[in-house]
Amino acid sequence: MTISIVKESIINSVPKTTTASLRLKDVVQTLPREVFTKNRRKAWTLLLVNVLIVGLSYWGLAIAPWFLLPPLWILTGTALTGFFVLGHDCGHRSFANRRWVNNLVGHLLFLPLIYPFHSWRILHNYHHTHTNKLEEDNAWQPFMPSFYASQPGWLQSLYQLIRGRVWWVGSIGHWALLHFNWTKFKGKQRSQVKFSVLVVLGFAAIAFPLLLATTGLWGFVKFWLLPWLVYHFWMSTFTIVHHTAPDIPFTPSHEWNAAQAQLFGSVHCDYPRWVEFLCHDINVHIPHHVSTAIPSYNLRQAHRALKERWGDQLRECRFSWSLMKQITDQCHLYSADDCYQSFKDYRNQRNLSNG
Repeated sequence: MTISIVKESIINSVPKTTTASLRLKDVVQTLPREVFTKNRRKAWTLLLVNVLIVGLSYWGLAIAPWFLLPPLWILTGTALTGFFVLGHDCGHRSFANRRWVNNLVGHLLFLPLIYPFHSWRILHNYHHTHTNKLEEDNAWQPFMPSFYASQPGWLQSLYQLIRGRVWWVGSIGHWALLHFNWTKFKGKQRSQVKFSVLVVLGFAAIAFPLLLATTGLWGFVKFWLLPWLVYHFWMSTFTIVHHTAPDIPFTPSHEWNAAQAQLFGSVHCDYPRWVEFLCHDINVHIPHHVSTAIPSYNLRQAHRALKERWGDQLRECRFSWSLMKQITDQCHLYSADDCYQSFKDYRNQRNLSNG
């Protein structure tokens, strides 16, 4: 898609920081107080502009000749990713002060993506609580070599695809496997998740037949499926880049440190400016992991403050094919010594031990 238009740059190698006793609350206290301040005008302006762009994108899909459809699919899917990012703020309660407003806006923004808001919110907050913690984090955690070896061949092949050149469908599996089964949740969370699942399934039960009846199968593909796939391309790409590099460790619980994981295990990645605009600077990810209370429109100011204090220790990169090739060629299986082991090295090691 847009990979080839960005100047190639690999993730900077950063020392595994010196301050083992660093506490996350100490990092938070270094940030200016104003980055935590919600601005109602900014939040609702971003929402209205996003709705306008999505609406114009769909209008373009409706009237454009066939040869303009691919760029319009990219535009529509990227703008829908902006819906997700604003809903993401709602899930962290950083969009509005009132919880019911966050819940309402979050549900509405997630509807066209068929994403249950509460299940995503709960699981995503779990990711923030256990970022890069081995056997706990639920975002792109690598398989242990022993676990990988014990799996059937079809699952090994599927894992190889998703950790390789087909990384861009990874978030579809995450969406489908983790977010619709409310029986995996307990207490109040179960009822919240059940509500969200029923809301999106009810929406799909009305919207999809209506779309098929009025536009046919091609209309379903043109207006929903292909923009939705572009959205998942960005979701998969953003999430794998945010926490994956050859020297970013997944740490066992007894060694895990919240400040180390959030500040030095998160990656800031520069994308084309139009992507950053449509996706509300979600790429400015390090301050978001330092504190989820920072609204998306304050992330750049918070990042500058972190840069002033920690400078080159922060991980920064530029989106490019070289970046994705580095991640998908090397970051496959967990290695206690080297953070990651590639499938190639794993097979060579197995061959040596069997030889």
